[in-house]
Amino acid sequence: MNPPGTTTPAPAPADSALPDEMLPVLGSTGSTPQLLALLVSHQHARRLLTLRALLEAVMDAPAGVLPAGTADRVLRDWRLLEAADRADSAATRQVVQYPHTGAWAERCLRALTRPGQAHRAVEELPHLAGLAVAAAARAGLRFTVDVPLRDGELRLPTLGGHRPALLPAAGSPAPGTPAPRIRVIGEPRRLWLVPLPPDPDPGHGHGPTWASGQDLDTPGPLPGSVEVRLGADGIWRSAAPGWRPLQALRHPDGRAVLIDDVDPYRDEERRTNPYGLDIADRLDLGGHAAWRTAWRDARPWLRLGGPTRAAEVGALLDCVVPLAGAPGAQCSATRGEAFGALLSSTPRDGLELAATLVHELQHAKLLAVSQLAVLHTADDTPGYFAPWRPDPRPFDGLFQGAYAHLALADFHLRAAKALIDPARRDAAWADHCRCREQVGAALPQLLGARALTRQGRALANAMAAHHTRLKEHAPPDGHLARATAYVETARVIWRRRRAQMTTNGREPA
Repeated sequence: MNPPGTTTPAPAPADSALPDEMLPVLGSTGSTPQLLALLVSHQHARRLLTLRALLEAVMDAPAGVLPAGTADRVLRDWRLLEAADRADSAATRQVVQYPHTGAWAERCLRALTRPGQAHRAVEELPHLAGLAVAAAARAGLRFTVDVPLRDGELRLPTLGGHRPALLPAAGSPAPGTPAPRIRVIGEPRRLWLVPLPPDPDPGHGHGPTWASGQDLDTPGPLPGSVEVRLGADGIWRSAAPGWRPLQALRHPDGRAVLIDDVDPYRDEERRTNPYGLDIADRLDLGGHAAWRTAWRDARPWLRLGGPTRAAEVGALLDCVVPLAGAPGAQCSATRGEAFGALLSSTPRDGLELAATLVHELQHAKLLAVSQLAVLHTADDTPGYFAPWRPDPRPFDGLFQGAYAHLALADFHLRAAKALIDPARRDAAWADHCRCREQVGAALPQLLGARALTRQGRALANAMAAHHTRLKEHAPPDGHLARATAYVETARVIWRRRRAQMTTNGREPA
């Protein structure tokens, strides 16, 4: 059985090795359509292989590892995915290749392949039913599927979520207690959601049924049922107060970038992101409006100096995950297992969002590059000074941060030259100089490392060459001196902290 979205088993792409001629462009933090296509196709192939490996791990699990009937249920959901793929492979790929699908699949696969962790996979595998429903709905199938609720809510990736009115506002059933379910009945461009009591035998409950071009019974306006319809703008809406659709940002050509405040796999396995900000449980109307305004206003900034940054956003970004941050505090992150997703607090304006996109998409780009080519052989030991962080960083973290800050130095330079308002122009020069000096402090550590491979060294050398080009642009008086003092102060604080922790008998974490 092949992963949805393919007609043959999905091998690694034949051209998965990174061509040397792409390294100078990468080193300048740039890209080409060919490079972006290579990175995206390789990430998509990895996601399909992960899904296939997950299916095989479930099917091959020894007796007693998973509850009776689990494999049958997974196989039934998988077959609905396959039916959706046959009906409309492009629509199915919107779900199968969604960033959080990758995060879910990797989490399940880790749990199934690590000793004593299978119980975690049992908790996560029912999400496949929601994925299958979302794919079947997008493909226009007629189907009926019973989907267990998660924390009292139905989650349909890329579509939205629904909390039945008769269920408590939060909380999961006690261990061993069957979860409440919703029967999802699909028709072209419409879903009916019918609350059901908990399934006393979840392994052998009502499995998916589907048809193509045939009639299945639909509930009509039964008591408690909820109707969800696909709008002309691609958003699935309902008059029911318990339904919250995924809204979207739009590229000029109409392509959607989802604002995802629903998917249960949109955050790390812990509840907070690496910077300590919670993901937003539900973005209000004002939050959605702020995102749309900033998205619209970011476009001119992304086009400064050419089409590269806008093209990267178009190729590498599938969804944004709002973070619940305090007003005025901008924070963002990317996740390696969720390629295509950006976690960010609500941007204050278009320039701030453009800078965030440039920053985080460089992380995504370099992560994808590192899965095509081995850039270094260093381990994860934290011991490197990174001026943008107070803690010692592993070599890969230093590489990643230097790359992203080099792109930011380039972006802020272009912004400083384009801005008219004196205060904003001054702030852009300050940001440029700070990032430039931070990269200047990191580059000697990179260039002097024996752990760099041939391609890794070529990339680092290209980064150094671009950094030299940036230094040809003289900032207004005072900015460079202040940035240099900022970096040197960070270095002193870092050394003192490291010395103190070593004196206390523990290595810096």
